[in-house]
Amino acid sequence: MRFQKAVLTAFLCSSWLVGSVSAQQDPKADNTKVNKRDRNSNQATADQQKENTSDRDIAKKIRQSIVADKALSTYAHNVKVIVQHGSVTLKGPVRSADEKKTIVAKAAEVTGDAAKVVDQITIKP
Repeated sequence: MRFQKAVLTAFLCSSWLVGSVSAQQDPKADNTKVNKRDRNSNQATADQQKENTSDRDIAKKIRQSIVADKALSTYAHNVKVIVQHGSVTLKGPVRSADEKKTIVAKAAEVTGDAAKVVDQITIKP
């Protein structure tokens, strides 16, 4: 019983130390610039997504097309798709220029007009 307590105590102490060291080494994510951009009243945000049927259907089809493409990264699968009166805004980071082109092309295909797609996707390696 003593041995088990000693092993458990050693494990808990080492886990705490490892957690403390890694917390000190990993800088916290800083999305301040992105958040400031999204607070700008001229920028489309997800809460501005329209609730009419046609806009929801466009967003749904684009999202399904993006998620179905398993060649895209998790970043790409999580791009924001905001539809307002048939116009699509794409926001968020992706891993490469190819992913960016692919997502924009998928949105243009669904809307039927590339001019209706606003590309605000950023590339984050």
